[in-house]
Amino acid sequence: MSVTAGAGTIIIADDHPLFRGALRQAIETILPEASIVEAGSFEDTVAALGRQHDPDLVLLDLKMPGAQGFSGLMYLRAQYPGAPVLVVSANDDPSVIRRCMEFGASGFMPKTLDPARMGDVLKVVLGGGSWTPPEVDLSTPADKEIDDLVKRLSSLTPQQVRVLMMLSEGLLNKQIAYELSVSEATVKAHVSAILQKLGVESRTQAVITAAKIAAGQWNDIGAAS
Repeated sequence: MSVTAGAGTIIIADDHPLFRGALRQAIETILPEASIVEAGSFEDTVAALGRQHDPDLVLLDLKMPGAQGFSGLMYLRAQYPGAPVLVVSANDDPSVIRRCMEFGASGFMPKTLDPARMGDVLKVVLGGGSWTPPEVDLSTPADKEIDDLVKRLSSLTPQQVRVLMMLSEGLLNKQIAYELSVSEATVKAHVSAILQKLGVESRTQAVITAAKIAAGQWNDIGAAS
């Protein structure tokens, strides 16, 4: 959507009301006719996406109830590939930004960014471009082992991502089945597929991997937030 094309739908997914307000103000400045939907948890974010048809943009906090690290971004890009996602985070470590872009984000906006510049970022992303902090160097060679894992994670289906997220929360198969309204046998099949795609041999190894995803704790980054 062009920023001059008229009203559109933008979802602000962040669990901090004051920051959601700042984002809303920035959006209303450049798109006064835009329909803005606020979500304070990942569950609310998914529900909002289910109600909206092709939102023009999702502004996603990396750490909020129901999703931490890259898990939320992974799910949204897999389930709603047509919805651009601009990650908004307090962690502007270059490795975090690099991973966000590799997982399909349309851009990365630090929460420390001057509110006056937020409008400029939104214009770029809504215009079909991508934006990362120009002062952050993203050219550092990435770890090959982690790159391989990123590719494996990106191969998961939306439902497999949800199962992996729930594994990271310590849920049992029967609990996951209840939450997703599927049979326990279906969950077991998803777990088997996850093990195969991640190249691990046990549920325990998958849970360890899932925990790293949920916390954003890769070898080369700190905890994402």
